[in-house]
Amino acid sequence: MTKKDNILIVGAGLCGSLLALRLGQRGYNISVYEKRPDLRKIDISAGRSINLAFSDRGIKAMKLVGLEEKVKPLCIPMNGRMLHDVAGNTVLAPYSGREHEYINSISRGDLNALLLDEAEALPNVTIYFNHKSTEVDFENSIAHFYQYETKSEVSKKADVIFGTDGAGSSLRKSYYLGKKFLFSFSQDYLTHGYKELSILPAKNGGYKVFKNALHIWGRGDFMLIALPNLDGSFTVTLFLSYAEGEYNFNNLTTKEKVLEFFTTYFKDALELMPNLIDDFFENPTSPLGTVKCSPWHYKGNTLLMGDSAHAIVPFYGQGMNASFEDVVEFDKYLDDAQDWESVFKAFEKSRKIDTDAIADLAIDNFHEMKGHVNNAIFREKRNLEMALEKNFPTEYSSKYSLVTFNENIGYYKAMTQGRAQDKAMLNMIADHDISISEKTSKEELAAILKKVQTETENILEEDRIAKNM
Repeated sequence: MTKKDNILIVGAGLCGSLLALRLGQRGYNISVYEKRPDLRKIDISAGRSINLAFSDRGIKAMKLVGLEEKVKPLCIPMNGRMLHDVAGNTVLAPYSGREHEYINSISRGDLNALLLDEAEALPNVTIYFNHKSTEVDFENSIAHFYQYETKSEVSKKADVIFGTDGAGSSLRKSYYLGKKFLFSFSQDYLTHGYKELSILPAKNGGYKVFKNALHIWGRGDFMLIALPNLDGSFTVTLFLSYAEGEYNFNNLTTKEKVLEFFTTYFKDALELMPNLIDDFFENPTSPLGTVKCSPWHYKGNTLLMGDSAHAIVPFYGQGMNASFEDVVEFDKYLDDAQDWESVFKAFEKSRKIDTDAIADLAIDNFHEMKGHVNNAIFREKRNLEMALEKNFPTEYSSKYSLVTFNENIGYYKAMTQGRAQDKAMLNMIADHDISISEKTSKEELAAILKKVQTETENILEEDRIAKNM
């Protein structure tokens, strides 16, 4: 393992381009192969990507590679969820009781282009586009590609190969089909899919609805969300069952049916979207799935990272952030490393428990966003959490804050602590042991906090005992 090692990265998306940049900064010789054309030179097809929620774990990665200031102009702060009910009434639910904590809407394409520019500017990084990975010989560290422009097969050997080619990873497929070692793989789809739509800018170039929020139309079994873009538009995403319910993707086949559906459930959104029908029938309906697998590596030859190792559904806004955090965590093992295999083993051992946790949390948040946000007891819990964070900023963080704004806490710890807090709070609210109103004093909040902390610790201790039985 030396700086003279030739490293091949399959996939130049967000994770691959960040990994190339960081390893390039460390002095390794990097070749990146990407199946798509250079996104900096073409228009990206609409309807194929959910807008990205960029938060503290992703920002930590930008700090690592020195891009924090260059990323800021690409970001639109979102301070909370703007909840829309069926009648068109709205309420802003902050993400945190601490004013400095918020998430950002960011363009996937703009961020990817920045990372590609920075990586390609290094003399030891070369990026090849229009090369589709067809197979990876992981025993001999040889990657095989189909070159679209020349319509020819290309093979490349390297000292180490990283698979960052997304949920449909060629390297992961080669692990599975190669049957050279015990490889576990699961791919679980939700019954829901998604379709990307849009709210166009106002005639004056401004925003038709409040800019600094993630808008949610939660309707129990389905929902609509909207994230702002720099040009005044919003990227809107419909999450809906493929086959269940009165309205589903399988039966929304006519203009009349789509308009009936939106008029019934999303009337205020429909008024902002005169382009709805064109978007609906021109953009694809895509699946939502979770990928888990192990091991991520084969000896010291190959390693999966990002969505290739742990694709998740988008409902915690952590897919990109988790992939970026992979690079941050991986980087920690390179300073004193003697060989690639020991680095791969140590990285996977520490990292997989966290990526499994965020995958499970993302499923939890799917149900929260589409239904629970409108539940009275859930809203009371959120109001209490906001008050505790505002009044005791160093003593309490909600599950959402632990996951989203505490980049130095692993996802697994955030999940276990957060779930215990949620259980404690919801039980005590339901039993009328705690409550909050506009008249609740700081002293009363302090007493509530102590109760929540005590019950949370009791739940965590019960879980520890159960695991050791």
